[in-house]
Amino acid sequence: MPADAPSTKTVLVVDDDLEMRESLEHLLSKSGWRTQSLSNAETVFASLRERDVDVILCDVRMPRMSGLDLLDQLGADTPPVVLISAHGDVPTAVKAMSAGAYSFIEKPFDPHRLMTVLRNAAQKHRLTRDAARLRERLAHLSGLDQILLGAAASIATMKEEVIDLAPLKTPVMLLGETGTGKELVASALHDLSDRAGAPFVAMNCASLPIAEFEREMFGAIDGPVGAMARAEGGTLFLDELGAFPMEAQAKLLRVIETREFTPIGTSEPQSADIRFLSASNEPLVTAMSEGRFREDLFYRLGAVIIRMPPLRERREDVPLLYHHFSRHYARLYEISEPELGAEDMAAMMSHDWPGNVRELRHVAERRILAAKRGRGSVTEAIGRDDDVSNVPETLREAVAAFERQLIGQALRTHGGRMDAVAEALGIGRRTLNEKIVKLGLNKAEHI
Repeated sequence: MPADAPSTKTVLVVDDDLEMRESLEHLLSKSGWRTQSLSNAETVFASLRERDVDVILCDVRMPRMSGLDLLDQLGADTPPVVLISAHGDVPTAVKAMSAGAYSFIEKPFDPHRLMTVLRNAAQKHRLTRDAARLRERLAHLSGLDQILLGAAASIATMKEEVIDLAPLKTPVMLLGETGTGKELVASALHDLSDRAGAPFVAMNCASLPIAEFEREMFGAIDGPVGAMARAEGGTLFLDELGAFPMEAQAKLLRVIETREFTPIGTSEPQSADIRFLSASNEPLVTAMSEGRFREDLFYRLGAVIIRMPPLRERREDVPLLYHHFSRHYARLYEISEPELGAEDMAAMMSHDWPGNVRELRHVAERRILAAKRGRGSVTEAIGRDDDVSNVPETLREAVAAFERQLIGQALRTHGGRMDAVAEALGIGRRTLNEKIVKLGLNKAEHI
């Protein structure tokens, strides 16, 4: 293969003449291109949905849909099209270029000229695509700065860590309470990496029944594609890692070590080019001491750990965050942002924010909705225990409040020993973990 061969570039050949397709495939393959051939233009759209293509090489005259018809139907973000025809003349070439073709080549064509045109077209497409991805990453970084807003030193350090760690393949574990923005940071680590164009798959380990966990994670021959296959080439984010079933942890460890996984129902391994990110609001040291989490898996997934600071430890950021969310919801609900009085400020600064930034965002939204009805205050929006506004409005909310109170009391009574708490409540250990996650309970606050 020549040293400058575009070995990673893909060309889609569209021609109704089998002999011409085979000839082009032979020429392109010898020059280091990956090729796919189609006998008609109607199938181009499905092919573009299934794979990345750098350039389309298409015949002009074909039955049903011509090359010019194809140009008319392709969108702006599709690969460049190089048209070839044995009937080439100046009017056809002008029409093709006006319709958006990258170039026009007559048959019989000079192989050297064809390869030069294809290389240039593919290079232009990749530069355009990379520039678009860079714009997306910068826009997302701006969004990260807005959501992780604050002057606290812990937030500045965290943003520096995200930027430094994003280009690496190293697994990163995010530890912090519910509502501190763990999935946001995981998404930023993906979007600022060279995997940004590949999938970001988030999997909540506490939301899946244990009987379905391995099928959802590794996939099955007779079932849907698993999270591993969906994340190929990209990032797999394992949220609520403490709920990862012990039975499947050895398999995950093997995937990390071998970069392969085996779907259920087959013995054929599949590639696992995946970056692993994980998060937990439960102290995994406790899970390891209780035999619920493998120590070797913890150290593999936690090669680097980012600790998410709770909002109560950076109270100086509360007013800034509140104003950010308040302005957002005021625009959304098309009202003027209500002024923040001394009583409102005192309520915000004295509140412990157990739900962290997520809770603060909800408070800002409730305040704006109340203002839209001509009433309300930040104190009411926070909904303290001694305030009548804290009474749940629906049965679901009432049940959640009762469960939160009951589980919190059981945690205090049994000193946080999860087996004893589960037994006292008459539920399974996994169900207890799921409820703690769903209800946003911080176990440490109830011990």
